[in-house]
Amino acid sequence: MNLILQALHEIPSIQVEHLAKLSNASRVELLTPHLYRLRDAKPHADIAAYCFKNRLDYGFVASDKHLSDFGLMVMDMDSTLISIECIDEIADMQGLKPQVAAITESAMRGEIDFAESLRRRVGLLKGLDEGALLRVYDERLKLNPGAEIMLAELKKHGVKTLLVSGGFVFFTERLKALLGLDFAHANELEIVNGKLAGKVCGKIVDAQGKADWLNRVREELGLKREQVIAMGDGANDLKMMAQAGVSIAYHAKPVVREQASYSLNFVGLDGLVNLLGH
Repeated sequence: MNLILQALHEIPSIQVEHLAKLSNASRVELLTPHLYRLRDAKPHADIAAYCFKNRLDYGFVASDKHLSDFGLMVMDMDSTLISIECIDEIADMQGLKPQVAAITESAMRGEIDFAESLRRRVGLLKGLDEGALLRVYDERLKLNPGAEIMLAELKKHGVKTLLVSGGFVFFTERLKALLGLDFAHANELEIVNGKLAGKVCGKIVDAQGKADWLNRVREELGLKREQVIAMGDGANDLKMMAQAGVSIAYHAKPVVREQASYSLNFVGLDGLVNLLGH
């Protein structure tokens, strides 16, 4: 196994040497000042805490594991591919961001059922002009750092992309077109006479819905479970992530970090490329 170390800052050699000793690595390879590979490394109980304390992201990766081994990348949207929670920003247009954001946070921590939390939040938006959705997209929606690099590398290696969200089709379809994603699925807001009706159309895409869409697309592409990567940040992503061969917790809640194959706590989305692309 190789131990991959990465950070937003230049990693001090003293930290690399300490981790090389802890992991009994046979060789240290400097890839960039922000990225190291420690060859033939072995797990050690102190590595996780040491890396977190020093704002390092790490991962033990099989030496023969590469992005080209995968065929599908499944991503959450809010706070994963993009930096905002769309529903919180929509609520801000209504002066209701604190109330809605509190429900969002509780759902992401797994404290309340996602479908129920979504109904409550969408209900608070009743009567809002639908133009608020475009304002959020134009004025507030931003990709998380490293998104373009990650997506370009996935495309280069022939890995298909699925954006699946407990958020809204209004945003996922625009991102799909903008970024050249292969598949996208999300919830649809009911709109009546140009106003949000405070309801979601059809069956809510919840945790199980995300997992089902991963498996649907995986089967459509003729892939095995181990050929799928899934990335998310909240409790609503756990069932989806459990269906993938590799799961990535991106700047995630503790409950998600605990269950993921790898955690990217500090670096951007291109951290995935650093883990599996070298």
